[in-house]
Amino acid sequence: MNSHRQQGSCSVLIMRHGEAAPGFPDHARPLTPRGEHEAETMARWLATRIDQGELSRPTLYASPYVRAQQTAQRISDALGAPLNTLSFITPEDPPGDVSDWLLRHPVDSPIMLVSHMPLVGDLAGLLVEGAPSQGVGFPTAAIAELEADVWAAGCAQLKRFTQPSQLA
Repeated sequence: MNSHRQQGSCSVLIMRHGEAAPGFPDHARPLTPRGEHEAETMARWLATRIDQGELSRPTLYASPYVRAQQTAQRISDALGAPLNTLSFITPEDPPGDVSDWLLRHPVDSPIMLVSHMPLVGDLAGLLVEGAPSQGVGFPTAAIAELEADVWAAGCAQLKRFTQPSQLA
C-alpha cells in the first residue's frame, strides 16, 4: 500500500554517518561506540517503518569512507538491503554531481544515501531550496527524507527530518 505517495514521485533519504572518532587519515576514521548506537537506533527505526508499510525498502548507497560504510552496514543488516558504494559522495564532493546522478538514475523505489557533512547538508539544500548554501545542519546519524517528481535543484520537498535523539 503506497497511498501516501503521489503518482510519479519518489523518495530519497539522505543520512549522515554516526559519530566518528577523531583521527587521520580522514577516510579511515571509525565510528565511536556512540556512533554505533546512533546507527543502530536509526536502523531499527527504519526497519519498523518498513515492517509497518510506512516506508518502502530503499536501495542503499554509502560513501567509501569507513564511518559511512559502518553506518550503512547497520542499515543494510536491519533492512535486508544490499549495500552499494558510491565514490562521489564523500565530504567535499560537489552536491551537483549527486543531483546529476539522481537525474540519470532511474528512481522507481526509494534511495538512501549515507554520507558526510558538508555534502549531506549541501545536497539537501540544493534539492529543496535550489542552492547548496541553503543547506540543512545534520546532527550525526540524522536522516532527511525528500520527495520529488524530478531530482533537479529546488524541485524536492523535505518530508521528514529525524535524528537519533528524537527516538530515545
